[in-house]
Amino acid sequence: MSTSDLRTPISPEGEMMVDLLTGFTSGIRAEARANDQNGVFPVDTFRGFAKVGLMGAAVPAELGGLGVTRLYDLAVGLRVLAEADASTALALHVQLSRALTLTYEWRHGAPAASALAERLLRAMATGEAAVCTGLKDAPGVVTTLTRDASGGWRLSGRKTLVSMAPIGTHFFVHALRRDGGDVPGLAVPLLSRDTRGLTVQPDWDGLGMRASGTLDVDFDNCPVPETDILDRGPVGSRRDAVLAGQTISSITMLGIYAGIAQAARDIAVQHCAKRGPDVSSGVRSTIAESDARLYALRTATAAALLNADLLNDKYTMDLDERGRRMMTPFQWAKMTVNDLALRVVTDSMSMVGGQAYSAGHPLARLYRDVRAGGFMQPYSYADGVDYLSGQALRLDRDNDYMSVRAVRSQTQS
Repeated sequence: MSTSDLRTPISPEGEMMVDLLTGFTSGIRAEARANDQNGVFPVDTFRGFAKVGLMGAAVPAELGGLGVTRLYDLAVGLRVLAEADASTALALHVQLSRALTLTYEWRHGAPAASALAERLLRAMATGEAAVCTGLKDAPGVVTTLTRDASGGWRLSGRKTLVSMAPIGTHFFVHALRRDGGDVPGLAVPLLSRDTRGLTVQPDWDGLGMRASGTLDVDFDNCPVPETDILDRGPVGSRRDAVLAGQTISSITMLGIYAGIAQAARDIAVQHCAKRGPDVSSGVRSTIAESDARLYALRTATAAALLNADLLNDKYTMDLDERGRRMMTPFQWAKMTVNDLALRVVTDSMSMVGGQAYSAGHPLARLYRDVRAGGFMQPYSYADGVDYLSGQALRLDRDNDYMSVRAVRSQTQS
């Protein structure tokens, strides 16, 4: 079978991961409807993941993990999982993504960052650490890291859309850092769940991905040690090198939406096959078009992933150019996936008919889940248009969406 269309992993470590995930899919599929309806995070599933090492799938083998290093393979695993339940796949993506970025810090970061990364990676490998990320500020809030009277740091603010939060043991929080200088900086402090002033809010009620444990997290003057802060440079520094890290941490998520589309197509085809030879020509055309769209979105995703894998370790080239060469194919693929996956799900609902419009039907859940792809950074649709058109027109602009948000928050304050 071809390894260029997101069907099978391409490394032994990836094969092991997919085999382990496949052992969970029947149970995940059986409880997906109830978890979605009730907005319940599948805690027991993630306990099972931890026991077999899946919470450390992307942790280097030297630190006790499964050692899956290929972005392509991680996306295949998320596709397999998303065919059973996209919410579960999204939550696991959070863990895998953090392992990838922490591995970079462990190998290439400053001594303090490397030590912090190693400590967390070892805990992820054993299943002790579930590491969440707070990217998006709640409306009207700027999450800020400031010096306190003793020379330490305090974090205050609120993050929204923090997935896997019900079991999160640690939280990386993207923040604006103020230390008295003229130009604020970007920083990512790490806080453990028991940090004073940190509160995980339990009442988020999402339209889709309802079982992903996507919650708001409050930070009320939380103390943060200097050693637990990753520096991300000054606001507005306009470094395209950061696009590489953003690609690596996010591109595997495309496998989730490929999995949603595949699951919808399979439901529709199984439904239509029960009609025997009486399937109309219109339905036959829709099936053929859906399969072609699935192939297009899988191959576009595979090409972007293989490109990112190829450039992942190329640190001797111009790093800004490396960042753009990773991000641009990622965004082409993301636009393709967001468009075609939605069309496949919509066509699948049309083939099944009115029953698919029932809130309890699996296609209704898939329709709500697939819409989440357009909101995922980097980039949301509007930001992706700005980035890709800016590359085509050679516009001089800041491509780091976190920096752009920080600049915007300064002008609006």
